[in-house]
Amino acid sequence: MTATIRFGTDGWRAVVADDFTYANVGAVAQGVATYLRGESRPVVVGHDSRYCAELFAREVARVLAANGRHVILLDRVTPTPTVSWTVVQRHAAGGVVVTASHNPMEFNGLKYKPDFGGSASPEVVAELETNTAAALSSGVKTMSFEDALRGGAVELFDPLPSYTEQLGRMIDLSRLRGAGLKIMHESMYGAGAGMFSRILEGGSTTVTELHSERNPGFGGMHPEPIDRYMPEAMALMAEGHHDVGIANDGDADRVGVIDETGRYVNQLEVMALFSMYLLEKRGQRGDIVRSLTTTNMVDALGRRFGVTVHEMPVGFKYIGAVMMEKDALLGGEESGGFAFRGHIPERDGILAGLMVADMIVEYQLPLSRILDHLVELVGPHAYNRRDIRFDRDGYEDRKAETYRRIEEHPPTELGGSKVVRTRNDDGFKFYLEDGSWALVRMSGTEPLMRVYSEAADSQRVDELLTALEDHLGVPSGHQ
Repeated sequence: MTATIRFGTDGWRAVVADDFTYANVGAVAQGVATYLRGESRPVVVGHDSRYCAELFAREVARVLAANGRHVILLDRVTPTPTVSWTVVQRHAAGGVVVTASHNPMEFNGLKYKPDFGGSASPEVVAELETNTAAALSSGVKTMSFEDALRGGAVELFDPLPSYTEQLGRMIDLSRLRGAGLKIMHESMYGAGAGMFSRILEGGSTTVTELHSERNPGFGGMHPEPIDRYMPEAMALMAEGHHDVGIANDGDADRVGVIDETGRYVNQLEVMALFSMYLLEKRGQRGDIVRSLTTTNMVDALGRRFGVTVHEMPVGFKYIGAVMMEKDALLGGEESGGFAFRGHIPERDGILAGLMVADMIVEYQLPLSRILDHLVELVGPHAYNRRDIRFDRDGYEDRKAETYRRIEEHPPTELGGSKVVRTRNDDGFKFYLEDGSWALVRMSGTEPLMRVYSEAADSQRVDELLTALEDHLGVPSGHQ
């Protein structure tokens, strides 16, 4: 039976040796080649640190080369944002990244990056899916990788010098290197391993690396930089010997942050911190774009500093499009992906981590005190997300049924507070009379229901999460 290949929120992901096979990878590569027919510009191909990722990258490269494309194949494990920057820097038609981002170790995947280095639009994704289906049916053009390399159709390229130079345009790296900060970097065995040490070497700032060796099994970790998946990093920070902990996911397009006391700074707080830093300390102005799963704190800062805040569906294909349209200052989402004006309109976990370090230097305060200052400006906010996992078999039917039931029987109140507005273009978000909100969203890349809430304190957040789960008829308290 021929597999059906669908792109989720950010690319195609599948279980290795199940649907993620050389044949299917070749079909997606053929789909990209067909989409780029008539193009004379090169195509960038990169990969993360997952199992056989470089071999799958070679598979993509040899299919593209057989279709007449000149391929710039990155010569090492590379963060996804570095691939995206290389697309822009090399004036490429697009890029393909072999990665499953933060998914568990048994997954791999492919992301397609258009010529601007951001996420592909829904229209481009639909065309790639159509082309891939045709390739699965009609076959794939291919040639040997060795012949493609020998003949010059494939070029090996080191992307790090240009990428580091670009980071230096966004942040004063000389000042950061000489600031004397003690940084702990949790790379989660991913593509960001060694990046901070390399970028910041040569001064008084030091970087302690955690889980920086290559391990396609992620050492049993789930490579998502949130508190429950990085207890070792939080324990190390709690010892009090570092100024900040910076974590990245499997392909380093997301960031997680731990303050100097060992407290996890949640992704909504990080989004608000970046907004405050850019507006208050750097004195910059411009629209801010956030996903509907992020924080009302950004809206409060927008009102305080006189900038417009846009709330978009989840996915940088939506956020990045508005960033480009509005020349926005900042874009961000709850999963820890942040983009900054002057760079690519796409998540960059390396740049975001450096921005946190730069913020500490600029404010001349410990990160915990900068957080206190944020609360002084916008008031207290708490947040949590619960994940409920399902079997992969039958997940799409369950997803459709869940959304149908909510559509037919939406809650009129949650936790004793009236629902005053509902948004249903990406899951269901319920805005409550007391200013809090709760949201349920079925993942587009994993068999997973996510339930979110933001309120004034953590007890209220838990009340709202449980109330929404009860309304949905799913078990409460899953993480």
